[in-house]
Amino acid sequence: MSVELNASKRNAVRLTPIAAAIGLLMVGAAVPGQAQEAATQEQPAVVTVSGVRAALEQSLKQKRNADSVVEVVTAEDIGKMPDKNVADAIQRLPGVNIQSSAGGEGGFGENDRVSLRGTSPSLQQTLFNGHAISTGDWFVLNQVGGSVGRSSSFSLLPSELVGSIVVHKSQTADLVEGGVSGAIDVITRRPLDFKKALTVEASVQAAYNDLSGKTEPQFSGLVNWKNDEKTAGVLLQAFSEKTRVRRDGQEILGYSTISPTSAAAKANPALAGLRVPTFIGASLFEQTKKREGGAFDAEIRPSKELTLDLNGFYSKLSAPHQNTNWLAAPANSINRDGLIPTGTTVANGTLTAANFSSNSGEVDNIYRPDAGGESWYVDANFKYRATRDLTLSGKGGSTHGVGFDRNDVYYQNNVDGGMHYALNGLSPASVSYPGGHTDKPGSTAWAGGGESQSVDKEQYGQLDADLRMADGVLESLKFGARLTDHKRSAEHPLETRPGPLGFSNPGPAWNGQMYPSDFGSNLGGNLSSNYFKYDGAALGAWGAVPGNRLLDYTLRHNWTDEFRLQEKTSAIYGMANLQGDAWSGNVGLRAVRTRQTTVVNLSGGANPITGSAFGPYTPTTYERTYHDVLPSANVKFDVSQDLVVRAAIARAMSRPDYSALGGSVSLNDDALSGSGGNVNLDPVRSNNAEVSAEWYFAPKSAVSLGLFYMDLTSIVAQGTSSGTFFNNKQNKPTVYQITSPYNTSGKNKGLELSYQQPLLGSFGTLLNYTYADGELADGSELINSSKSTYNVTGFYEDAKFSARLAYNYRSAYKAGVDRGASQHVAGSGNLAASLNYKVNEQLTLTFDALNLTNTTIKMYAETKDQPRAFYSNGRTFYLGLRGKM
Repeated sequence: MSVELNASKRNAVRLTPIAAAIGLLMVGAAVPGQAQEAATQEQPAVVTVSGVRAALEQSLKQKRNADSVVEVVTAEDIGKMPDKNVADAIQRLPGVNIQSSAGGEGGFGENDRVSLRGTSPSLQQTLFNGHAISTGDWFVLNQVGGSVGRSSSFSLLPSELVGSIVVHKSQTADLVEGGVSGAIDVITRRPLDFKKALTVEASVQAAYNDLSGKTEPQFSGLVNWKNDEKTAGVLLQAFSEKTRVRRDGQEILGYSTISPTSAAAKANPALAGLRVPTFIGASLFEQTKKREGGAFDAEIRPSKELTLDLNGFYSKLSAPHQNTNWLAAPANSINRDGLIPTGTTVANGTLTAANFSSNSGEVDNIYRPDAGGESWYVDANFKYRATRDLTLSGKGGSTHGVGFDRNDVYYQNNVDGGMHYALNGLSPASVSYPGGHTDKPGSTAWAGGGESQSVDKEQYGQLDADLRMADGVLESLKFGARLTDHKRSAEHPLETRPGPLGFSNPGPAWNGQMYPSDFGSNLGGNLSSNYFKYDGAALGAWGAVPGNRLLDYTLRHNWTDEFRLQEKTSAIYGMANLQGDAWSGNVGLRAVRTRQTTVVNLSGGANPITGSAFGPYTPTTYERTYHDVLPSANVKFDVSQDLVVRAAIARAMSRPDYSALGGSVSLNDDALSGSGGNVNLDPVRSNNAEVSAEWYFAPKSAVSLGLFYMDLTSIVAQGTSSGTFFNNKQNKPTVYQITSPYNTSGKNKGLELSYQQPLLGSFGTLLNYTYADGELADGSELINSSKSTYNVTGFYEDAKFSARLAYNYRSAYKAGVDRGASQHVAGSGNLAASLNYKVNEQLTLTFDALNLTNTTIKMYAETKDQPRAFYSNGRTFYLGLRGKM
């Protein structure tokens, strides 16, 4: 109890500067401005970023009237932009970064995560119609272990479902807490908002990826009906989207330190302490994705005062895949097998090239036939105007998400011959196997596979009241309460190993398959494609043979990866909406209590659970409660007819990633690395401030400049330490490099600059640039912080034809720590295009192209002399027909 009280006192002290600043803002707001009185609206105004010339005028009008700092993409924009999910739809807004992976796995051809203002995706809050949405990650490394994040996977959210997307950059008291950098609220369409009594929309597309060489169909449809009295309506939506993915890659899976006691260091003392690649792999990833689901919304308005609504959403992503990885193993060759390299070269403390007379490498063959994710929610909400001045509203519902990987098979071949490697900075490394055979399978080295899943669910309820005031500076009062019960679990019930016949039985049947002849041709360098590969069904068949693997759910229960977490939150808030001569704004306070219960499996214990080959363990419960008081204020001044100035200040919080709180240790027995959690982590807390100015210098044109600052008084960082654990593969205790989270402080500051203007009649341009300078207290990097991000968009539109080119660039950033080494993503850009031809009022031909630049993802560790990965996903094209009636 005393710890909680002391924490509360510390929080109160930190709030003092914010409270003082809010007072200054409101005093300044009370001074009458020089411009005419701003128009007021019953609904909060938003900044609409429109992608077509016809919408620019309305966009700027809404932007000028907004009080808080928000941006919006509307349904019309999504239909006319080359956007295949929600992440794509908002990537061209200032201050928005996207990435194609949750961590450092490099991505798989689709944008999956969104971050704001150079911070981690976990520091923004993703909402659906103002409530949480549970999602599931299909990739196994994001289901268990150290990468179970709090950010939402946008791969389950197609843009066809969306009415608008609101990006909240400044805090308001009525906004659900959890986003230090802001919140992304996906707004679906409502039946009574449609203009016509009956609306039918549908689209069909053919999706082609030039790396996989495959074409697949995609469909979406919408039916909306409302009665003539506009008092009842029903909306139904459905989608089915199939794509083929091929990813060519070279992966350097971590760096290890050459032991001073190794035979190599004894023979050449200059090698002691150098960093050496753990593995260098030629990775071929192949996948067929199918996203299916839909949404419904039933809305009734029995009177002018009351609206009732029931809506729901379901999406399932089927993502079976196969990954083949030819791995050279320099670190194991030296530290484990005692080999002495020759022909060595060294740069910046790294052994960048070496020759080995024999081979410690291996071929990883992974077949995951039942990988995927599901997400759904059901939400009931109402709005009731109790009196002329008092309006009540509320919502309640449940959401559920799961990411799963079932029945997977992992098979490993030995590799013969010698081995040579040479790192080439941010070009792929050279790897060869002198005297070896890469065009046919070797003997069995190891086998495994199993099952894992991550389950995420929440129940929520909230009630809000809006009281309109008669006159004066106080326009209205808004207040409310919210309760949630959130649960998250990571489960690893089966991780197999070779059975009694696994090493003696023949390996999987090989039908002569090889890597594609053009493997790695987009990556640069001189990569070989002369590698054999198995058919996935053959791997599955081998894994199912009795005796080849140990399919024992007790003996092979990998409890080290598992945890359960429950968060019960309660929040209350009050907010005053204010207005005066040429100014408007709001000031409010939100108070939140979080009750956290974490169950982790600890090794040993007085009365442990036994039977697992991973050792005896005891499920251990940790409980804590913490409180946050979050003040906020926003103000807008109409300085003149053409100039608007805004300011905002707030205290914000985000809860740590789930795997950061799950305290168990997850180990990789090959790379001798692992990840752990910390059940005592504090949430991320930040004091945020920003100012901006908008100049409407010509009709339908504007230039804006904004400055932001985040004082991250508590943020989660990652550190690496050594620890000794039992190695299940080597059958002995082994030293591992363990990555674990801890709390520290940091800063993040920057600016956002945007410009839009129609040009030469039917042409137009939209430009924006974001600079973010984030670092931790010790001067190290803030995760996911790109210094520079910019978007350049040009478009043309007339009555029949529209075209758009959009280029997006983000500079280098640190994606995280993996296998004891940093993962930086090098700066890169990509170009997208969209063409639309209006055949008539009902039919439109569409053509979209993504990644026209065929950009290679390049990753490196501490320096560019330590590459981590090179990935190419190819270009994707969509040809379609969109119809409506």
